[in-house]
Amino acid sequence: MNGLAKDPVCHMQVPASSFDTEYSGMKFAFCSEQCRDRFLANPHLYIGFPGQKAPAQEGVEVVKYRKIRLACPLDATQSQQIHDALTSMMGVQDVHIDGDNLEISYGLIQITEEQIENKLVSVGASLGQGWTDRLKRAFIHFEEESEVGNLEVTKSKKCCHQGDTK
Repeated sequence: MNGLAKDPVCHMQVPASSFDTEYSGMKFAFCSEQCRDRFLANPHLYIGFPGQKAPAQEGVEVVKYRKIRLACPLDATQSQQIHDALTSMMGVQDVHIDGDNLEISYGLIQITEEQIENKLVSVGASLGQGWTDRLKRAFIHFEEESEVGNLEVTKSKKCCHQGDTK
């Protein structure tokens, strides 16, 4: 690849060899590792499916809202460190921290959950006293709550023991 290419995530013009990646027989270049990782996490957000445009191609914003409960409250300094670290990331739209609640909204087209978690882990390391593990557990706990909340629950017509013959 020679010349310039358009980053499919942020739409910047970049050298065609910058963080270059091949996907589905097509070559793509990216401005940063973050953009490349975001693309690879869900390429169809950016390039669509055959005969169907991607949200990014249509200018649609895909926003995710996440609320995380921490194991214990953050003090003002810790809250500011986490707030500053998260809001410095491309795609993070809003961060609100109140005690043991962390609320974040971000654009799925620009940033991944894994990138946010990695940033929390890196900030947790500077907070000391086991904050890295606490932030990781809070993120994992959120995932489990979301998965349970997304399960389709239907009323069973019969008990699991009906029809048993003993």
